[in-house]
Amino acid sequence: MLDISAIAQARERIGKFINDTPMVSSSLLNHWLGHEIFFKLECMQKVGAFKVRGACNAVSRLVEDNQNPKHIVANSSGNHSQAVAWASQQFNLPATIYMPHYSSAIKIQATASYGAEINLCETRNEADEKVKQAAEEKGTFWLPPYNHEYIIAGQGTAAYDALRAVDDIDAIFAPCGGGGLLSGTLVAARGLSPHTQVIGVEPMNANDAAESLRKNAIQRLEDVPDTLADGAMTMSVGPLTFEYLKLLDGFYEIEESFIVYWTQWLNHLLKVRIEPTCAMSMEAVSRWLKTQKTKKRVMVMISGGNMDQHTMSKIWSRNCLDQIPE
Repeated sequence: MLDISAIAQARERIGKFINDTPMVSSSLLNHWLGHEIFFKLECMQKVGAFKVRGACNAVSRLVEDNQNPKHIVANSSGNHSQAVAWASQQFNLPATIYMPHYSSAIKIQATASYGAEINLCETRNEADEKVKQAAEEKGTFWLPPYNHEYIIAGQGTAAYDALRAVDDIDAIFAPCGGGGLLSGTLVAARGLSPHTQVIGVEPMNANDAAESLRKNAIQRLEDVPDTLADGAMTMSVGPLTFEYLKLLDGFYEIEESFIVYWTQWLNHLLKVRIEPTCAMSMEAVSRWLKTQKTKKRVMVMISGGNMDQHTMSKIWSRNCLDQIPE
């Protein structure tokens, strides 16, 4: 498995490409909850999400190792598609992205704007199958959304940066789609701050990771999950990321109503656009803090800020701001 040196090397490799995203907190939220909450704002990263870290590390490694990529392909319903398109563009490499047609419209548009060819598929399974076929061509490299050590190492640089910026963190929370961010976060935390708990969060409506952990075997969803957290709509975790997820200190499944609630509140309190996928982590934080007997310092990975009008309208269809967090 990866160790902290892989994360540090990835950070050095991608440093000239990425943004040094800020750490912020809300004094009002801290007052209400009685604890200190820090937010790593990857919504202010290139392409608006942490995914660019993994994609950039992967493409850089391919070039660095003289693997001579001629074409990059990827499959994703969300931010990974944009990240691979952007990273490929930095190295003047053509990219083709296979996306299910129900992907966020703004993410499809953004991916195309970074120069990638978009291949829309009827289902996620179809996208997965097409990218496998495309990867068989000589000189073509497939960068999966999460199940690859180059991707995991790159994603881990977000927590690596955050834990070097803020000391003495008791727990760090991150959303789980395929598990790449959580895997990298775990490696970074174990290397930099071994006492820090690493806790995963996913939608109850897309709880394949939680089911996999309960059954100690990877469980795949039968249908596309119905959740506002589109960044966590993966059908299953990967065999590589699953081994890291087994080492987590906790895992929470969050109902859609709480995803809506915290998306509204975090957008209001932090004054930045935050996706439902990462906003849901705050409900896990709230539940975890209620079990603690002393004041805690908690970090939340704000993984992205790309939200289209359709999702936005659903989030704000009713007002949740009249109920103060507790």
